[in-house]
Amino acid sequence: MADFTGFPLAGLDFYEDLEADNSKSFWNAHKTVWEDSVRDPMKALIADLEHGFGEAKMFRPHRDVRFAKDKSPYKTHQGAVVYTAQYSGWYVQISAAGLRVAGGMYGASPAQLTALRIAVDDEVRGTELEKLIAQLVSAGYGIGGEKLATKPKGYPIDHPRIELLRHKSLTAGRDFGAPDWLTTPRAAREIRAAWEELRPLIEWLAAVTAQH
Repeated sequence: MADFTGFPLAGLDFYEDLEADNSKSFWNAHKTVWEDSVRDPMKALIADLEHGFGEAKMFRPHRDVRFAKDKSPYKTHQGAVVYTAQYSGWYVQISAAGLRVAGGMYGASPAQLTALRIAVDDEVRGTELEKLIAQLVSAGYGIGGEKLATKPKGYPIDHPRIELLRHKSLTAGRDFGAPDWLTTPRAAREIRAAWEELRPLIEWLAAVTAQH
């Protein structure tokens, strides 16, 4: 495996063009650009990050269109994830917009969701999560995830952490765009540092949901 040297801007350009022409003919004509400027750098990156975080999975470039209204055959980004628990872990992505780094719980089984809400409801655990999220927001991360429009059953609408209780998934992410260092080996250090910032949230989520 070659060492990670950065993400070439040609990869971002590739995705910009793919957004305009998401077709098999375009993909076949430019597949080598994706291989050289997206796939291979991502493989090298996750090999670099394996020390400290664990083995990552690269997502396939093809979309599952069997039940989708949008029949575009290819994803307009390349992502990779390191799972720390079912549905939870670290994430990194390259697209036309540049680099995105994120982490958290991207889905939950009914048992995991129940466990999450019990933890959020708990004064000690819930306050702990509030502090972790506040720290990430201060560091420039956006908090996301699917949420209920109303309150979950069994919890009062005036609960002090009602917004967190509404979450069916909970993530934190930061868009870096295309800084000068994206095309250099420094990108691995920046992504590693971002994943470390996300570690307390990811470990909190894994701790409360891993056994469910």
